[in-house]
Amino acid sequence: MITVMMMNDPSETTQTSSPTRSGLALHQVILRPLVTEKGTHAATRHNQYAFEVDGRATKGDIRRAVEDLFHVKVRHIGTQTRRGKARRYRYKMGHTAGWKKAIVTLHDEYRIDFF
Repeated sequence: MITVMMMNDPSETTQTSSPTRSGLALHQVILRPLVTEKGTHAATRHNQYAFEVDGRATKGDIRRAVEDLFHVKVRHIGTQTRRGKARRYRYKMGHTAGWKKAIVTLHDEYRIDFF
């Protein structure tokens, strides 16, 4: 739901919206950063950061959450839906839960420091 309020000057508008399109709050979109050897290499070389995100989150939700929580400017977002792996527990077969991964590319002048 987007509400646009008119000020005294019609050219100035204030926009308020619900937290995300999927109904999640911004802090619920990003579950955790994925700090791996491959991820730190991509961060230093290509300014890309990987996050585990909620499966219902859209690219727009992820962009808004990263920009608001880390105070950076996002250039591009790529998402992957990872399937759970098959696992055996004693005599039964099962599988791990699937999850969604987001790879966020930032503008050149911005960095995120996890350490």
